[in-house]
Amino acid sequence: MTSANSQSMKPATVAKKLGIYLPATPQEFQDSVITRADFAELQANPPEWLAELRRNGPHPRPVVAQKLNVSISGLSRGGVEEALTTAEITALLQAPPAWLVAERSTHAAVRAEAQRVKDEAAKKDAKKARAKAE
Repeated sequence: MTSANSQSMKPATVAKKLGIYLPATPQEFQDSVITRADFAELQANPPEWLAELRRNGPHPRPVVAQKLNVSISGLSRGGVEEALTTAEITALLQAPPAWLVAERSTHAAVRAEAQRVKDEAAKKDAKKARAKAE
């Protein structure tokens, strides 16, 4: 899959970039070295196994956290240590346990605070720019 002078990536890196769970990929993928051209081809024309993994999972923790709208550490606090399928994620969203409700609230508060800090910094920068222009 690779030529002598092209950049290549390990399967774990490619899986992370594609947002898929490496242990669920075909063994051939896990044992290969993927070039940047191969990676671009996977993104542009995903094979059926890749489309199926993206659609139904199992999904890696960062994807699970995003779909549940919580942080990765929030998943850990909630006891979710393994990859989840789309069906399992949907079930959690339809009947959210107490930990998920709490973690979603915490995650929203953290994002709101980060946005407030970012907005405040932008105002300060704009004020400095106006002062400098005068």
